[in-house]
Amino acid sequence: MLTLYTAPTPNGHKVSIMLEEIGLPYETVVFNLASLEQKQPEFLAINPNGRIPALIDHDNDDFTVIESGAILIYLAEKSGQLLPADPRQRSEAIQWLMFQMGGVGPMQGQAHVFFRYAPEKNSYAIDRYQREVRRLYEVLDIRLADRKFLAEEYSIADIATWPWVRIHKWAGVEVEGLTNLQRWMDALEERPACARGITIPPRPDRRSNEEVRKLGEKILV
Repeated sequence: MLTLYTAPTPNGHKVSIMLEEIGLPYETVVFNLASLEQKQPEFLAINPNGRIPALIDHDNDDFTVIESGAILIYLAEKSGQLLPADPRQRSEAIQWLMFQMGGVGPMQGQAHVFFRYAPEKNSYAIDRYQREVRRLYEVLDIRLADRKFLAEEYSIADIATWPWVRIHKWAGVEVEGLTNLQRWMDALEERPACARGITIPPRPDRRSNEEVRKLGEKILV
């Protein structure tokens, strides 16, 4: 059995999608990030960084894995799925996973904060991060020009990237003209595990503007 500590954010959804894809049994512990539940001592003992997601593998002596990309690699290796065995193909999948971890996630997270959450609008910061997110999307579009997925086959690279790109409008970034990226987005949206994964855990139906602002000030999703 696995325990996933999570919240309805792109990084949380990466792991719930992965778990739905590979079919391993798991339970969830859901945090209200706006209330800083992830900063409480009980969770800091699991992840000193106080961020979701985190995973405990109870079948492996309660082994703990933090950082969403590391969790995806761990689950791929545990299940033997969604990470190619061939060294070159495996490297490609990990390269594009790192592209998401080092680029798309951090830059889009900043775009979210400055465009959506900041109590005072900073046009320089908004423009800077939106332009960078769009540039990264253009890189993805080029990568997808002659292939269906980011690596040779559907992999953890796609699982890591899609939960971010699918909410591009939340960062005020459009995908018009990026036809390869749009085709890839549509393909993943049709996967049953992706459709299930983005509902785990359920997102609250409504938040007040003040709750949204406070949430953005406290976390980078």
